[in-house]
Amino acid sequence: MGPILTPSIRRVIQNIRLVGPKQAWRDLQYIGDFKAGKFVGQDEHGNRYFENLDETLWRHRWVDFASHDYNASQVTPEWHAWVQHVRHLPPTQDPVMQASKQRWQTPHTENLTGTRGAFKTYSTTKPKYAAWEPKVAARQ
Repeated sequence: MGPILTPSIRRVIQNIRLVGPKQAWRDLQYIGDFKAGKFVGQDEHGNRYFENLDETLWRHRWVDFASHDYNASQVTPEWHAWVQHVRHLPPTQDPVMQASKQRWQTPHTENLTGTRGAFKTYSTTKPKYAAWEPKVAARQ
């Protein structure tokens, strides 16, 4: 009698065979799991979106980010709706999403909080008190 493989080990081995060891290692480093699926589309930032209906529910759609320093705000709203199951069809196939994409809309930008590009407020009113600045006398 041969060794019994659990479904999760069988899934990992199958996914490594489908994508190859190099891509499987990269997925493990950046996604945190061995994933293999159908390429669904790509957004304007270079993020790639995949789907595999054989995976467990709510884990069968995922993002492969273009940059190594990634966060969730880099996902555009259209693709976020698809990944989170708000929309059934991906934005590339959904006629409602295609019609809602207007030319006048500003392009999507990620959240810049904590970076040099973050918005910083400044006051235009005179402060109520002045900070103390010591006066140093010249040496004689």
